[in-house]
Amino acid sequence: MNGPYDVIILGAGPAGLAAALYAGRARLQTLVLERGLPGGQILRTEHIENYPGFPDGVTPFDLMDRFRRQAEKFGAKIETEEVKALRREKPYWVLTGDSSEYRAKAVIIATGGAYRRLGLPQEGRLTGRGVSYCATCDGAFFRDKPIAVVGGGDNALTEAQFLTRFVSKLYLIHRRNEFRAIRILQERVLANPKIEVLWDTVVEAIQGQDILESLTLRNVKTDALSELKVEGLFISIGMIPASDLVKDFVTLNEWGEIKVNQKMATSAPGLFAAGDVCDACPKQVATSAGTGVAAALAVDEYLQGLTGVEPA
Repeated sequence: MNGPYDVIILGAGPAGLAAALYAGRARLQTLVLERGLPGGQILRTEHIENYPGFPDGVTPFDLMDRFRRQAEKFGAKIETEEVKALRREKPYWVLTGDSSEYRAKAVIIATGGAYRRLGLPQEGRLTGRGVSYCATCDGAFFRDKPIAVVGGGDNALTEAQFLTRFVSKLYLIHRRNEFRAIRILQERVLANPKIEVLWDTVVEAIQGQDILESLTLRNVKTDALSELKVEGLFISIGMIPASDLVKDFVTLNEWGEIKVNQKMATSAPGLFAAGDVCDACPKQVATSAGTGVAAALAVDEYLQGLTGVEPA
């Protein structure tokens, strides 16, 4: 059994590493457990140009390496470990990993989420080479180019509207004959001269060698196939929060995100959440880092309120 630690942070993306920095700086015994490389979902992006302090942009690896080194400078430990189970053994939370068990007085869940994918063969290989899941991250790379957006909900229509600031033409691909988004978003999209809606249509295949070249589309009513030449494909069909580990302990919203209060506290004492896995974070690197900072500050306050090791 490892620990007890003051706080264990699950996930070493922007939220987790920002939390580790602030927790370490507060002189809390801090452990970060990450199943893969530190950095999280943003490592799938080739370049970040909207993180404050980098006017020329920064690569995701460089940015996350800076996060990691700064957290370690203040004493946070980062280990590679996939946590499989969580249980409460008062006064601690116990986390079971592949190689060991860990105890902590508080836990920050910063496990992020995964973009829902179309599940097509070339999708993964061409991610970052024409295929994207984040309009605000990558939209500016497609200035004056034709692109497509897949989706029909609020986020898809919001991203489509945003992308028309850059692109020459946008095809909005939706498998139904009406949108699910709120009415005002529908009105804006349908009135935008750059947007052409392809109703009752799905992406059947993604074509391209080194970069995206075209899409094979299928009409779901007629089964007719067609080819659409575009240089960008933005997939906006939702995210899958990585919240299964704590679903029996905390309250989730209808999308599976962990519900938190203004201090990033969940419904379970000693459990906090930050980043894309919670319901208080727009899906951006800067806001993920901000929620990680808020969670670490809240953990420090929580631990200072302990009598022994139980919540006051």
